[in-house]
Amino acid sequence: MPIAVDPDNPTVTSLLAALPTGSQGVDSTERLKAWLGQHVDEYAVVLGPHLDFDTVVGICEELRTTRPTVSVVLVRDAIDTSMLTQAMKAGARDVVPHDEEGLLAAAVARAHQLHVALRGPSGATQLGRVITVFSPKGGVGKTTMAVNLALARNERGARKVCLVDLDLAFGDVAITMQLFPTHSIEHAIGSEDSLDLAQIDGLLTRHQDSLMVLAAPAHPDVRERVSPALVAKVLRTLREGFDYVVVDTAPAFDEQVLTALDETDECILVATLDVPTLKNVKVALETLDMLNIAQGHRHLLLNRADDAVGISPDKVEAILGMPVSAQISTAVEIAAATNAGSPIVVVNPAHQSSLEVLALAGRLTGEEVRLASASPQPEPAAEPEGAKPRGRFRIRK
Repeated sequence: MPIAVDPDNPTVTSLLAALPTGSQGVDSTERLKAWLGQHVDEYAVVLGPHLDFDTVVGICEELRTTRPTVSVVLVRDAIDTSMLTQAMKAGARDVVPHDEEGLLAAAVARAHQLHVALRGPSGATQLGRVITVFSPKGGVGKTTMAVNLALARNERGARKVCLVDLDLAFGDVAITMQLFPTHSIEHAIGSEDSLDLAQIDGLLTRHQDSLMVLAAPAHPDVRERVSPALVAKVLRTLREGFDYVVVDTAPAFDEQVLTALDETDECILVATLDVPTLKNVKVALETLDMLNIAQGHRHLLLNRADDAVGISPDKVEAILGMPVSAQISTAVEIAAATNAGSPIVVVNPAHQSSLEVLALAGRLTGEEVRLASASPQPEPAAEPEGAKPRGRFRIRK
């Protein structure tokens, strides 16, 4: 996916708005070089208007010879003939004016066409996308949401989805889905340089709905042996074989979680309506801003979002400075489905919580989602005495 570079964070955000979903933003040329060193499939680099022009020219000249399949698109506040000539001689593919999102989007689209032409369709295969579910506080229902989101993306085998449990000390994905894996990420330790799809396929456990799961280690002491390099290798390898990779993380900014976040296309932050959690989420957002992670690709999911607790979603948005993407109300059906090993989106896809998760899953990938909804029927006639009560809700198909 394309990467945008500019030292001004609001500018990076505006550039990302014109780029394909899943594009990344960084604030320095050093981070750009680190990104390119780890992503050999990159096809476009967008250099923002606040970068020094001599620096921009140097990047173009370097990439022209070292990465000829990468197109460099310059975004400038003002364009004159001299600057345009110098940029093109250095190897820039396009120069577009700032605040012209349509022209930038078109330039990046041409870059992808050139990438396909230069490398061939097999060399430009679209990689899968990584969706990371994170919360800085435990007990907010993060794993439940990650499991349901993965199943929502899976759509009973219509897409290839892998759910990765990166809560390496106390991961609950397997037990939540009542799976009993014989292998886990522990068995990939030491394979940082050699891991491929065939090897990782042998470590996966299949769920009944065709979802594949890479389980966390069975014992917490293994956590320290799972290196950040292995986490990165696992996620990049899974990208090659799956349409979506959903990652459930530990509630902490440890090295493994930070590595996963650095590989993330879309980040879902899970919060509940209590002051300690919101405080932690606020700090987490500030940390993500400082590290420039998932800029423009963060989504806030409020779990157990009940009005009675005294904190409204509007107040949450004001506190955190970001909109609420999905709200899940407290429901005994969610816990019952989880305890039965059949997550709510599978056992009751028309439940309001399922509809919220399915809608969020669609928004993450820019897809229009047409969902059934649970709708109350008219009040039924009085039941004969002693008769069993009948449900008052029906599923509209």
